[in-house]
Amino acid sequence: MNQVAFSPKSLIQFSTAPRLTSPEAKRLTTDSSALDVLTDFRALKPQSVTADTPIDEAHLKMRHSGVRLLFVTDKQEHCLGILTSKELIGTRRINLAMQQRNLDRDEITAEMVMTSWSKLSAMPIEQLSALTIEDLVLVMEDVTEQHLLITERNAQRELTIRGLVSANDIQNAVGREVSTVVPMARSFADICQVITGHDL
Repeated sequence: MNQVAFSPKSLIQFSTAPRLTSPEAKRLTTDSSALDVLTDFRALKPQSVTADTPIDEAHLKMRHSGVRLLFVTDKQEHCLGILTSKELIGTRRINLAMQQRNLDRDEITAEMVMTSWSKLSAMPIEQLSALTIEDLVLVMEDVTEQHLLITERNAQRELTIRGLVSANDIQNAVGREVSTVVPMARSFADICQVITGHDL
């Protein structure tokens, strides 16, 4: 058996406080591929709660996970809808659920205030891959939501949610082209107004 000669090296000691290396942010333009702004669930696990999760518990998970959107699922992990920070921080849907069901706040669950899957916009990943960021925004110009779900068929031909695109992610990725005009994107329509240069 050949033995590789090994020469131990001494470890270094810092003489000054070192800096941390961070990934370089992608420099995107409106001509970049729309895939560049996809939050891909093959690479990043989506955050979710079950339908019967109390809203305060869901809000806590959202804060600890550093996300502004949670998927609401049933026991079989089918997506029933989404829950955004807007629903959890705002009081309109929560108060409405309390009044309609005659419940206290601590009895309100994620399913009672979520946006149902039937009201969400979605796009197949094949369609997304053919678009630039500008194309995507123009397609979404009439959508007042902040999020677009991206779908894909799995090996069993079942429809799955592959990822999502958010108006804020587009704004952050494109940078100055958008953010200097729209301080905080509230919808795809906000971004479209900047890219096309006119009100919708």
